[in-house]
Amino acid sequence: MKERGSSQAKLDNIVKLIAQDIVAEVCSIYVLRPGDVLELFATMGLKPEAVHQTRLHVEEGIVGQVAALALPLALSDAQKHPNFAYRPETGEEIYQSLLGVPILRAGRVLGVLAVQNVTSRNYTDEEVEALETVAMLLAELFAGGEIALLEDETAGTGGGRPMRLDGLMLNEGLATGQAVPHTRGIVISQVIADDPEVERGRLITAVAEMRGAIDGLLARADIAELGEHREVLEVYRMFAEDRGWIGRIDEAILSGLTAEAAVEKIQVATRARMAKVKDPYLKERLSDLEDLGNRLLHHLLDPEGTDTQDLPEDMVLIARNLGPAELLDYDAERLRAVVLEEGSPTAHVVIMARALNIPVIGRCRDIVTSVRFGDQVVVDADNEQVLLRPNEEVQESFSSMIAERDRRQEMFAATRDLPPVTADGQRVSLNINAGLLIDIPHLHDSGADGIGLYRTEIPFMVRDTFPGVTAQTELYSRIVEQAEGKPVVFRTLDVGGDKVLPYWQGEVDENPAMGWRAIRIGLDRPAVLRQQIRALLRASEGRELRIMFPMISDVAEFDDARALLEREIERAAKKDEKLPTVVKVGLMLEVPSLVWQLPALLEKVDFLSVGSNDLFQFHFAADRGNPRLARRYDVLAPGFLKLLHSVANQAQEKDVSLSLCGDMASHPLEAMALLGCGFESLSMPAPSIAPIKTMVRSLKLDPLRDLLPSWLELPDHSLRSHLKSYAEEQRVDL
Repeated sequence: MKERGSSQAKLDNIVKLIAQDIVAEVCSIYVLRPGDVLELFATMGLKPEAVHQTRLHVEEGIVGQVAALALPLALSDAQKHPNFAYRPETGEEIYQSLLGVPILRAGRVLGVLAVQNVTSRNYTDEEVEALETVAMLLAELFAGGEIALLEDETAGTGGGRPMRLDGLMLNEGLATGQAVPHTRGIVISQVIADDPEVERGRLITAVAEMRGAIDGLLARADIAELGEHREVLEVYRMFAEDRGWIGRIDEAILSGLTAEAAVEKIQVATRARMAKVKDPYLKERLSDLEDLGNRLLHHLLDPEGTDTQDLPEDMVLIARNLGPAELLDYDAERLRAVVLEEGSPTAHVVIMARALNIPVIGRCRDIVTSVRFGDQVVVDADNEQVLLRPNEEVQESFSSMIAERDRRQEMFAATRDLPPVTADGQRVSLNINAGLLIDIPHLHDSGADGIGLYRTEIPFMVRDTFPGVTAQTELYSRIVEQAEGKPVVFRTLDVGGDKVLPYWQGEVDENPAMGWRAIRIGLDRPAVLRQQIRALLRASEGRELRIMFPMISDVAEFDDARALLEREIERAAKKDEKLPTVVKVGLMLEVPSLVWQLPALLEKVDFLSVGSNDLFQFHFAADRGNPRLARRYDVLAPGFLKLLHSVANQAQEKDVSLSLCGDMASHPLEAMALLGCGFESLSMPAPSIAPIKTMVRSLKLDPLRDLLPSWLELPDHSLRSHLKSYAEEQRVDL
C-alpha cells in the first residue's frame, strides 16, 4: 500500500492478494457512495467491466444486507438466500458461496469486502476474523487518504448550497459559527505485531496515561463541583477501570495484532453487539465506550492531533455522536454549539453541555455527510433546526436575532426582582422545571417563585446502579437546601417506556408513551416507590414536602399511591423519625380519562399540575416524537384550550391549587392563553421565566378572560392568529 500508483491499482492488488490467501475465486470491494449506494470499486474474479458500473442500494442483495446490518454474513449457498440479487454484468451466477464483511470505521459503514467460491463452502470463524481484520485496515487506509475514494463524500453531499436540517432540541439556545467536524485524527498503519509482549507493554502504559488524563478532567475547575455532570465523568472513569474491556484487548494482542489494532477490533465487536440491543440507555452508552476507545488509541499512537489554536474562534462542533470527555477536549470559550446525528436528552454528553451552557441539537439526520470544515452554521436549538451555509441575508438576520436576544436578556435581567403581577394587579406564580442539581442555581438567578416540577428520574438515569435510600436522601436534601425555602414539587419516578434505567431489565414497549411507565411501575414495584418516598420524607424534615405522582389514569391509582405515602409516614412516626411540617400531595394530569373523574379527584388532592406535553399528544392521538405530526396540531386549538379551561374552572370551584408544566408554559403567546383559561401558576425551563414575566406585567388579564370563552366555541384549527391580534391591539409584550 506504500507503493506509488493510483488508488485503483492499489485496490486491484488488494483483491488479488486476498483471493490468493483465502483461496477464493472472487474477491470484491464495494464502497458506500452518497445516497446509500454501494458501488463495485475493485474485483478479482467478476467481470472487469462491472467495476464502477454495478451498484446496490443498502439492504439490496447480500452485499447490501451486510452493509445494512454492519455485520459479517457467511453463506454456503448464497443464491438461495432471500436477499440474493442477480447482476448479469458481473458474471457471478457460477459462484455458489459468499462471505461478506463490512468495512467499518468509528461505527460508520464505508463499504463491504466480499469473497466468493464456485463450490459450496462453509467459511470458518478464523476466515471471517481474518477478513474482518483486513477490512479494518482498509477502513484506516480510506480514512488516512492512502486510498483516495471518498473525496465527494468527505466534502459533504450538500456541496456548497445552503441546507436546512431538522433535529431535536437537547439543550436550548441560538448560535452561529464555523463547522468543525469531530474526527479522531487516528490512522492505524500497522495491524500485525512483531512482538506481542511489546504490544502488551504499550497497552499497559497507554491505559495508565489515559486514566491519569481522565483524573485531570475531573480536577478541572468547571467540573470539580458536585453534580450530575461530575457523576457522568465518574461513571466514565469506571469504564476505564473495567478489567473485562482491557482483558479483551489483551486477548486480541495475543492473537497477533498490534495494540492499536486490538483496540479497534474490540470497538468493532462492541458496536456489533450494541447494534442488537434494544435498550435505549445501553445504546446511549455506546458513545461513552467509543470515546474511551478513541482516547486509548490517542495515547497508544500519540498523534499530534488537531491544534486547537487552528480552530475557529466561533466553533459549531459536528459529530455523529460524542462521549462526555470528548466534548471537554474542545475550548468551551470558543465552542458555540454542538450538532449530533444521534444523541438523546439523557446522553452523557448532553448533561456535560448543560453544565457548560452550550446549545445542542441531536438526531440531525445527514449532518455529518452534509457539512464541511469551515462551513458557516446557524444552530437554532429552540426551533430545532440547523442551517448550513446560509446566505448573507440569512446570516445577518440570525446575527440580528442573537443581538436582539442578548438585548432582551439584558432587559429581562432587570425584571428578575420584579413580581409577576399583571397590569391589572393579579399575581401569577412562575416556577422552573428542573431535573439536575446544576439547574438549581437558575431558580435564584431567574427570580422564579419555586420549582414547579423536579424530575427525579434524571439522576437515576445517569447512574449505573439503583441509588438506595441514603443516596436519594442526600440528593433530595441538597435540592431542598439549595432552594433556600422556595417550594419544590418532587415528581416521583417517571421511568419506563423510552426512559429505561440501565439496571432494570424489561421488555421494550411497542408504544412507550402509553406503556409500562411512571406510576404504573411504581405501583407494580411498590418497594421502589416506597424507598423514594422514604428518602423524600427524610430530606424534607422540618420543612414542607410537595410530592406529585405522574401518569395517573384514574382515581383508584391515586388512592393506591397515596396509601403507600401514608404507610411511609406511619413507619417514620413509629421510628420517631423527624417528618416534614406539612406534606402536600398532588398529581400530574396527563391522561384525558382523568378529566372525567375530576369532581371525585379534586376532593382528594392538595394540588393538580397539568402535564401539557403528554396531555396534548393523547388528546390528539398524535405522537409528539413523530416528525410528520410535529406541527400538524396546535396547542392553541380551541378544543384543547376548552379542555384546559374546564379543568381550571373545576379546580377553582374546589379551591385546589392548579399549575401547568410543559412546553406550552414556556412561550409567551401560549402562556398568555393559559392565563386566559384560568391558570395562575406556570412551570417552565429557567430561561423562559424572564420573557414570560415580561408578558405577564404587560397584560390586563380580566378582559382576556372575558373574551376567551367565545373563541373556544370556534371551529378553527387554531386560535393563534386571534391571540396574536389581541396581543398587538392590547400592546402585550411577546
